Amino acid sequence: MRPTILALDLEGTLISNATSQIPRPGLYRFLEEIHARFDRLVMFTTVPEQRFRSIATLLVRDGCAPEWFADLQYIIWSGQTKDLRLASPTLGDALLLDDYGPYVHSGPEHLWIQVPLFGSPYPEDDDGLHGALRSLLEVAEDTCCADLAVRRTQQA
Repeated sequence: MRPTILALDLEGTLISNATSQIPRPGLYRFLEEIHARFDRLVMFTTVPEQRFRSIATLLVRDGCAPEWFADLQYIIWSGQTKDLRLASPTLGDALLLDDYGPYVHSGPEHLWIQVPLFGSPYPEDDDGLHGALRSLLEVAEDTCCADLAVRRTQQA
């Protein structure tokens, strides 16, 4: 089964933080690439929804994010970790893109795509999203190959 949902963290992953709101280099292109590859994108962040919506609207207005970004589904959660079952009840349907390991729910760590923290001094040549896209494509390919191997075993 190929993951069809990508849960996105905001702070330190896509932007600097909710205060400075510096978009990570390559944000627009990265969002378009993942939008084309996943059936659904969701926002999974500690930033309150109203604050996320205003940040997303600003990013869209400034040309740093596509228009659809401001309308992403927002995952409401509580607790210490981000449980991907809030994005889909079927474990394996969703991946989490996040820079902060302690927020990863125990158990499905293999569904976490770690992106390096986008932190001060916010380098203009940061390629964290490019690396994240490579990792996402590798996970998708590995999942497809594993599914194919299982189907071949079942047919034998």
